Amino acid sequence: MTEKKRRKRIRNGFTMIELMAMLIIIGLLATLVVKKVSSQIDKSRLITTKANLKSLHSAVNQFKMDTGRYPSEDMGLIDLIVQPADIEIGWVTGGYLETTDLPKDGWGNEFVFQLYPESGKQFVIISFGPDGEEGTEDDLYSTDAY
Repeated sequence: MTEKKRRKRIRNGFTMIELMAMLIIIGLLATLVVKKVSSQIDKSRLITTKANLKSLHSAVNQFKMDTGRYPSEDMGLIDLIVQPADIEIGWVTGGYLETTDLPKDGWGNEFVFQLYPESGKQFVIISFGPDGEEGTEDDLYSTDAY
């Protein structure tokens, strides 16, 4: 065989079938990675929300111990960072949270504060969960976080 014929027999690059097989394999792997990452994001949102509920619940209890009353239902959790006008003694300078903003739940929704809910507890802080709707099964309560 001559050198010219041998060079013609050597292929350069991939065939179309090889390229398609490689793209299918990459697509399947990407799908698995996306599913795993999205489930971890959902899990971290839930953990963040539960941690914020615990922190807010503790802050409300500390507020009660210092001032003799719970935050008002009208003002809600804002009483933890802004001194109520009717409280002159006992309120901690700087507030009861480490930040000057109220935390939000893992889905970006605001927490809801209720005094004397139907559960019979003194108060409850609620996250309406991923759907943001009240009364659904994904709601999270501060009284359940303990």
